[in-house]
Parts: sequence; C-alpha cells; structure tokens
Amino acid sequence: MTTIVQAASYGGPESLTLAQIDLPAPGPGEVALDVRAAGVNPIDIKLYSGMMGADPAALPRRLGLEAAGVVTAVGPDAVGPEGPIAVGDEVIAFPIGGAYADQVVVPAAAVIPKPAALGWPEAGGLMVTGATAVHLLTATSVDAGDTLLVHGASGGVGLMVIQLAKLRGARVIATASPRRHEALILLGAEPVAYGAGLLERVQVVAPDGIDVALDLIGSQEALETSLALVADRSRIASIANFSTGPAAGIRCSGAARGRTPATSSAPRHAPSSRDSPARARSSSR
Repeated sequence: MTTIVQAASYGGPESLTLAQIDLPAPGPGEVALDVRAAGVNPIDIKLYSGMMGADPAALPRRLGLEAAGVVTAVGPDAVGPEGPIAVGDEVIAFPIGGAYADQVVVPAAAVIPKPAALGWPEAGGLMVTGATAVHLLTATSVDAGDTLLVHGASGGVGLMVIQLAKLRGARVIATASPRRHEALILLGAEPVAYGAGLLERVQVVAPDGIDVALDLIGSQEALETSLALVADRSRIASIANFSTGPAAGIRCSGAARGRTPATSSAPRHAPSSRDSPARARSSSR
C-alpha cells in the first residue's frame, strides 16, 4: 500500500484528500520509486480547481507531473534515456502522473539520473519549470548577444529562464516587484519594476533595444510592452496569454489548449548540456 494525494472534488485545497492504494509491481519498461520530493506547479491547481474542465468522470484525480526519488524495483527492459536503470538509483521522473504520493510506478522512458549537486526539493521541482524555460528560449532562438526581456521573472519559470539565457550569453532584463529585485540581480539579471511606465523604464535600461520578449504572466501590459519593443513577433512568446496573444501574432505555448512548451522555430542551436540551471524552485509561474 502507498499513500497518495488526490482531488475528490473540484475546488480549493479542501478538495484534496489522502488515500491508500495498492502499488502494482513495475511491468515491462517501468520502474517503481520511493518519492522523496514532488514538484508543485500551477497546472496542478488548474486541474483540481476545475479551471481546465470539471468532468465528474475524471474524479478522483491524482496530481503531480514530476518527482524525484530512489528506484525500488525495476521491470523487464526498463531502460531510461540515459541507459539501464537499477534499484537504488537516485532519479528524476518527468513527465508522469500522480507524483503526489509516497511511491509511484512510472515509465522508464521518463526517468533520468538526479544530478548529485541537487537536493531532493530542487530535483523534484526541476523539470516543469526547466523544460518550459528551455523550450521558450529555443523557440525564440535566444543566443549570445541577444537582449532578452522577461516579464514576471521572479516565478519558477522566470528564474530558470534567467539562468539558461545567461548561459547562452544573452543579456536579461527582468520585470518583477521591487522586493524581488535583489534575487534577480544575484542571478545576473537587470531588474525593472512592472506597472505604469514600464515601457519607458525598459528603454532607459536597454537603449539599444530588445531582441526577444518572454511573457510569463499574461498581462496586457506585458503584451503591449513586448510588441512595442520587439519588431520580430516570432521572437515574442507567452506561456500565459491565450486570450489576446494569438491575435497579436506572438508565440503562445504551454499546457493551455493542448499546446506544448515550444512552438515551431528554427533555433540557432539546440539545447545542450550547458543549459543546466544552478538553482530551481518547485513551483512555476
């Protein structure tokens, strides 16, 4: 038996309940994990709140797309992207279902080794934010010499974007509330307060212009500022504006409406081992 968290109804946190279930033995191409940390992301809230549909037939709904843990059992032919998986391996599992649990059985294809430098909380919350950040930077072809504007940079995805963009050699202008500025500076970004006058403040900080803009909050201010600063709309992307963004001709990507984090693009380079953020959060914007 293992303990899981599930949504018994649609609503707020009060709809979440604990349940005991039998954990099946891993089948072919599967592994079992003891979960040490699970990522908590806005998509989980959207699922159990009913924001993405409230079909009673989908209840009870298990939650959690990512986890980190220790392999406890291995099914036949359980080979991950990095090779064979063995009992005792410390791993990250993504994308999976039902990560809010003491134990899970997952496809080996979703399991990769946990970097030794990462603690369990960081590893458990690495992939949703990290993969989204990599896909955004790739879709908009961010590279050395670019000046990148990130709206809502203090969220989970934003913190990943800053670090990955800096590794690519880009300059990062990051919008956030003033209380978040110190943390952004530590990551190498140049913070700017959002709100009235944002366009003018960005122009003062980056008088030579902005090459790429990433909207992580979905506000009209973020869209209008991005359109005013970036001439090439294929280099503007949002993971939150699915109302007015598509009509403006920008890239809109993310979990909403079945979109994946990246849209078609001809990137100047593919993600590589250098795209490895030093810090992670277990929640995304």
